[in-house]
Amino acid sequence: MRIFVTNDDGIDSLGLHILARAMLPFGEVIVGAPDTEYSGASSSFGALHLIRPELHKANIEGIDEAWSITGPPALCVMFARLGAFGEPFDLVVSGINPGANVGRSVYHSGTIGACLTARNGGINGVAVSQAVDEGGYMGQGIEEMLKNQKWDSAAEIAAIAVEEMSTNLPKEASVLNINVPNLELSEMKGWRETKVGTDLIRQMTQVDIEPKIGHEGTFHLKLKWGERIPPSSIEDDVGAVANGYVSISWLSRLISQGPPIESSVEGRFNSVFES
Repeated sequence: MRIFVTNDDGIDSLGLHILARAMLPFGEVIVGAPDTEYSGASSSFGALHLIRPELHKANIEGIDEAWSITGPPALCVMFARLGAFGEPFDLVVSGINPGANVGRSVYHSGTIGACLTARNGGINGVAVSQAVDEGGYMGQGIEEMLKNQKWDSAAEIAAIAVEEMSTNLPKEASVLNINVPNLELSEMKGWRETKVGTDLIRQMTQVDIEPKIGHEGTFHLKLKWGERIPPSSIEDDVGAVANGYVSISWLSRLISQGPPIESSVEGRFNSVFES
């Protein structure tokens, strides 16, 4: 099995290196990650008609082939799918992201965006994220939060999932979102198959607009963050991780749905095209 390992925190992320080494027992591992941080990049490619992406050889201990790429994680995956790194890949593994990608952060996560892009190209994906002790911000953990990060625990959980998938890959490309509490494996309460929650472990509460001194008509936008949300139901990913469980969620594709009961848009179109 060929495994492409990427992330949204950049090629120098310790979580990426530990995850890549944890994948070695299951196949040929090639790392292709952004050259800098792209947290919150979701599934973006950037302006393809303007950017000039480059590949740079990188060194990761224990990994035979690693590359940094001047672009977001979804673009890294697209290059992998199109053959930039040789034969087709069987699996994309993205992470380990410092900060749980649960609840609304699922929409914005570059970690998950890499796997969604893989699925669009017919490749299975596994996104791996780990809570940080202070709660994180929209699935992101800033440097001073990471001193006590238990990366090996998240890597071990990822290895369990990938080991099983290596012998039984879903026939229809799918995305597994794994979120791990920042605990030793022996301290975790277990695991839950969860739905995607509607909250966050910690969320933005306000933005202040402050004038930029010496620049008339220009302002700084400063975000304010709320306190960590108390643990909720373990039936959703937010509550499961907050309560010490590993959360696994299979993420659906974006699909259309019927109109809201209040919608009058359809009637308006009827009046235009039937007149």
